[in-house]
Amino acid sequence: MAARHCLARFMDVEFSGQTRQSLHLLNHHHQHRYESCSVSMSMSMNGWEVEPRIPIGTIETRTFKKVATPASAMETLNLALDHLKANPPLFSSGVIRLQVPIQQQIRAIYWLHAQHQLLPRCFFSGRTPKNGGNDLFADFTNGNNSHNLVSVAGVGSAVLFTHTSPFSYDDWKSIKRFLSAKCPLIRAYGAIRFDARANVSSEWEPFGSFYFFVPQVEFDELEGSSMLAATIAWDDSLSWTWEHAIHSLLHTMSQISSSIVKLSQEVTTTFILSNDHSPSKAYWDLAVKRALQIISGSSSPLIKVVLARSSKVVTATDIDPIAWLACLQNEGENAYQFCLQPPNAPAFIGNTPEQLYHRKCLGVSSEALAGTRARGRSKVLDLQMELDLLSSPKDHLEFTIVRDSIKRKLEVVCNRIMIEPNKAIRKFPRVQHLYAQLAGKLRSEDDEFEILSSLHPTPAVCGFPTEEARLLIAETEVFDRGMYAGPVGWFGGGESEFAVGIRSALVEKGLGALIYAGTGIVEGSNPSSEWDELELKTSQFTKLLKLEVPSRQKLEKLGIIK
Repeated sequence: MAARHCLARFMDVEFSGQTRQSLHLLNHHHQHRYESCSVSMSMSMNGWEVEPRIPIGTIETRTFKKVATPASAMETLNLALDHLKANPPLFSSGVIRLQVPIQQQIRAIYWLHAQHQLLPRCFFSGRTPKNGGNDLFADFTNGNNSHNLVSVAGVGSAVLFTHTSPFSYDDWKSIKRFLSAKCPLIRAYGAIRFDARANVSSEWEPFGSFYFFVPQVEFDELEGSSMLAATIAWDDSLSWTWEHAIHSLLHTMSQISSSIVKLSQEVTTTFILSNDHSPSKAYWDLAVKRALQIISGSSSPLIKVVLARSSKVVTATDIDPIAWLACLQNEGENAYQFCLQPPNAPAFIGNTPEQLYHRKCLGVSSEALAGTRARGRSKVLDLQMELDLLSSPKDHLEFTIVRDSIKRKLEVVCNRIMIEPNKAIRKFPRVQHLYAQLAGKLRSEDDEFEILSSLHPTPAVCGFPTEEARLLIAETEVFDRGMYAGPVGWFGGGESEFAVGIRSALVEKGLGALIYAGTGIVEGSNPSSEWDELELKTSQFTKLLKLEVPSRQKLEKLGIIK
């Protein structure tokens, strides 16, 4: 692998309460530069700074006896870590996961909320086969579903993968180096930018071009039960020894809370100080009209482009991203919920309906999702809107562009492709879309990187042809999409799953939130109708805020003005 110039963070922990020192190791022509500063982040190693094809010495999972409560699980893990510390493995590199099943089912998002903003942190809630419509996918995996995992929450970084350069095959191989099909719950969770070539704004800088990590401490919500796990990773070739790794994990474990309180999913009133759209409505109308002129012109092959909007909402009180995400779970039928937050960064959260792909062994599935209508207030009105969507030439064009593009890309690496249904309606609490599922069988597991790199960006979030649409987006949009509309999910040893990071927001303490939404522009689009669609898609967030402009008296009471 070509050498990369990168900054990987390492930390030495003083458990006596003295100031913790952080060592920044700059890998540049083998020259090392050291700095000291006070930090509160967990230690991590950047896992791609070594030849990605060198195998890890050991990858293993150790499962302990089932216990009744998270507190008992913590006791078991601490005892196991003490034993592990006294009896270190003989390998120069490795990944070990210690996991303790818990008898009761506890929501992973409640556990994450109790961890007092330990960073980095992640959350991912996949769709069950019942809600996700994975029957076609089961045809290519023999229907095997070995893990009844509902959602996962993780904190701390056992091993980190991030860089400012675009995500590459070597980056993918470096992540896979720390994973094994024999340990299916050791996973790297994260996201990739929509466009790594676009200029990066300050709010997205901590995420890099991609950001993945294997959590140090993880809470798994299962169907009918739960599991608490701790993962340790080390590699002498990365200057991250066993001693560093075990001390880092013990430090994170010392901050874990086993007191889990149910999150209220009631929306509390939050006063809005400002709500600004980028672009404004006037600029949006001009941008859509220009896109339509290019689409109808004879000199461009462009058929569709997806234009997006960023809405900055500044509130009188901070928005808790995890509490907000818990509310979004109420609207999560048929959708993925996610959270990704590096140290010193906002939280990227979302409730996305769109699957990019799901791979298990050689079986792979993807989805086409396009065209939008609101849900009707009655069954009759809902059916009318459904029929209007199904019969709309404009929406049919937008949908077939997406479905046929995904089919062509899958055909490059799959032996055969099945589509079922060819075109149908998928309903969500607020919206309904045209939908199709596609599935195939990869010729090789190494083709997974080709699936990821070719499917993203889909015409549903970029346009068609892809490069012409991407260039128009870069010329037109006046904000940085960051990870919005990019792949968000996880890599595992024998299985991986990624959603598309739409219906999402970036939430930062003291700064409110940036709420993102996009809409497909094709021949027949209307600027005002597309703006209304943006409003519909962001309503799942704005409804949670109970938007209300406070009076001067209320602002004085809150201490915001005098």
